[in-house]
Amino acid sequence: MDMTPDNRKKLRDLIVGSETYKQFPYTDTTGHLTIGIGRNLDDRGVSLNEALEMLDNDITYFANRLNHNLDFFTQLSDVRRMVLISMCFNLGVVGLLNFKKMLAALASGDYETAANEIVDSKAHNQTGERYDRLADMMRTDEYVNGH
Repeated sequence: MDMTPDNRKKLRDLIVGSETYKQFPYTDTTGHLTIGIGRNLDDRGVSLNEALEMLDNDITYFANRLNHNLDFFTQLSDVRRMVLISMCFNLGVVGLLNFKKMLAALASGDYETAANEIVDSKAHNQTGERYDRLADMMRTDEYVNGH
């Protein structure tokens, strides 16, 4: 749609004035699951580009939270940080922080024990293939594609 930047801003202001921002999904007055500023998830969902942008934002969020909570996080290799961030997508930060033996092993550089703690977890029982891959990455410090 061809529109001047000024008119596009005016249109955004007009819509924002009518469609209140909601951080979390809600059911709108017509019964549609909605989020953000009037995004009808039932009819539109999110595009792959939007999903990838949200993923990038979530990766940054989890990395920042882990850096704040684990004093050794920045000393880990990229691959081992990938493992922890990937686990956050499944467990949340609080869930990951409950892996106390794994985190203690990581803090001391004992990657074999850290990998074994991943395999010996309840999360592994629920999503074994994913956690086998993460344990291998933790153990070897080599990236393994999830596909």
